[in-house]
Amino acid sequence: MSSFSNIIIRMPNWIGDLVMATPVLAALKKAYPEAKLTAMVRNPLGDLLTNDPYIDELFCFDKPRGFARRDAQRDIVGKIAQGKYDLGVLLTNSFSSAWWFWQGKITRRLGYSTQWRSLLLTDRPALPKKIFAQHLVQTYQQLLFPLGIRSQGLFPKLYLREQEVVEARKLLKDFGVNSPETPLIGINPGAAYGSAKCWLPERFREVAVRLLKETKAMILFFGDRSGVPLVKEICRDLPGRVINLAGITSLRELMALVDLCDVLLTNDSGPMHIADALNTEVVAIFGSTDPKVTGPYRKGVVINKQVQCSPCFKRTCPIDFRCMKEITTNEVVNALLASIQDKIPKLASPQGLYD
Repeated sequence: MSSFSNIIIRMPNWIGDLVMATPVLAALKKAYPEAKLTAMVRNPLGDLLTNDPYIDELFCFDKPRGFARRDAQRDIVGKIAQGKYDLGVLLTNSFSSAWWFWQGKITRRLGYSTQWRSLLLTDRPALPKKIFAQHLVQTYQQLLFPLGIRSQGLFPKLYLREQEVVEARKLLKDFGVNSPETPLIGINPGAAYGSAKCWLPERFREVAVRLLKETKAMILFFGDRSGVPLVKEICRDLPGRVINLAGITSLRELMALVDLCDVLLTNDSGPMHIADALNTEVVAIFGSTDPKVTGPYRKGVVINKQVQCSPCFKRTCPIDFRCMKEITTNEVVNALLASIQDKIPKLASPQGLYD
């Protein structure tokens, strides 16, 4: 195995993909314990890797856009060149990322041979033949095979500081969660890729109503800024045991709050992978995407009807959305209660909604 002293890893550009790529950082640090590891991450995703013990430096950058695009790319390449890296690992498949590493004069450049970029790489394995039948966590780790690194037993993992969890508890206290023993159920009804990945909003609301009647849990709704209208409509007129956190949390705050949840109900999304990496129970709803490839890797319950046209990987459904419509409120509620039955026992008889 070759020895390297200064390694840069270009991390993926989506929250879920970045989380699924974290085992690569652990594998590289274990293989080269004396090497300096730099994680190159597009803003604001670098926040996910704060406090990661395998990283020595975070190289965060903004996506080059508009008239200043050329200058921004020149600055990025210049910073890469200043780093004098002897190994660059590309977990993105774009031509531009390989171009930056080549222009930055990284000695050895490793990445899958995609997007006509082979000539820019020194090590260019083909994409795995089983890429559509294996988990993306495995696909990322297999990229290290040319280095002689075959650590396939690693799980995605994120790291929180104790103070961040304390601050999350303080935030919940402001919303009326006065005891750390209060059961918490998280619900994430959105997904960044498109509406085809999202279960019906009215059914998320039905789930919340059922949980309010059948448990004493507080329900935390999560969402990014674009998901604020969706979550607001779902939560409309629901009682105080439902807390709408959409659009008001940073990535680090979201991590800490998900860590406090007993279970997270979610579509195939970045928060799903955050929960999985923090070892929070997950109930994940899948329709247009494939849980074999992007499902919870550590553990979790996946609800997926596997209809004839699924997985289609489309952003919006062109027909009747049967993959999601066939998933009922009842089976989702039952999956949630089963996954946390030791923590949140079902009430012997349903209470009133506003009890």
